[in-house]
Amino acid sequence: MSTAADERAYRIEDLSHLSGTTVRTIRAYTDRGLLPKPERRGRANVYDDAHLARLRQIADLLERGYTLASIKELLAAWDAGTGLGGVLGLVGEVDRPWSDETPARISLAELMEAFGGTADLTAVEEALQLGVLEAVAGSEDEFLVPSPQELAVAAELHAAGVPLPAITGHLRELRVQVEHISERFLQFTTEYVFERFLHHPPTDEEAAEAASLVRRLRPLAQQTVDAELARAMRMLATEHVRRHLGDAVLPTAPPRPAPATAPPSEVPVPLPAATVTAVRDLVGPGQIPEFVAAATAREVAARRMDALAARPRDPDGAPD
Repeated sequence: MSTAADERAYRIEDLSHLSGTTVRTIRAYTDRGLLPKPERRGRANVYDDAHLARLRQIADLLERGYTLASIKELLAAWDAGTGLGGVLGLVGEVDRPWSDETPARISLAELMEAFGGTADLTAVEEALQLGVLEAVAGSEDEFLVPSPQELAVAAELHAAGVPLPAITGHLRELRVQVEHISERFLQFTTEYVFERFLHHPPTDEEAAEAASLVRRLRPLAQQTVDAELARAMRMLATEHVRRHLGDAVLPTAPPRPAPATAPPSEVPVPLPAATVTAVRDLVGPGQIPEFVAAATAREVAARRMDALAARPRDPDGAPD
């Protein structure tokens, strides 16, 4: 009859089957010090539940993106008495989705309908490469959409007349810039917030505190980018439209009537296109209104001075 101790003893093949790790990998982990050496019983090496638990921890950390070197440090700290639960909680907080969006599924027919009803398998392949779409195992005509909002933006741009290659090219360029912004934000918060946690394996209390800070700082990156994007779009879009509409002003365009209550200073006056172009070339698109106002004031003052000088004078030299 088997004892409890015998039931917890595994040959390396059994351990491989239970953990989903190959025999070769188990031996490599043992050689690198990530896995304790097995107990020698006669001519056989015997593993136990502690080995199985350790293999599962390593697999979990690898899935989260840790390197084997980092995992070795974490496990060494845990073996020395530092809790691993808090660290894994921190890792889980960082790994949590950084968006409230819920992924959705879309069929190939629905995808084609969203993009004008034309089957463009090249565009689908590029969307898969970019991660805008993800393949669904066992299905060739259904896809997972990690960000339905991003796919909806692409569909709107395409409906507005933007070709699909231009949309994917723009996304590639945008990703490079956004990843740079993300890297800078992480460097900034690491330097001023998380630096104190990085020079030693954190205790459970420190890991919990760091996880709390991640939760607090999580929305700040997007809020900052949203605010700055709104500011930049307002400034640049106004300048862009003004620059392009300046060339479109026609000399024959009828003046727009001013509201009855509008003061004279608010009466709109159309300018010839050639005048707008000349002023823009001279002072730049952002200074056109100020230059026109200054030139007008100067002309009015000059004409007033000419009128005063032309008035008849009395014998004493004063104007009548």
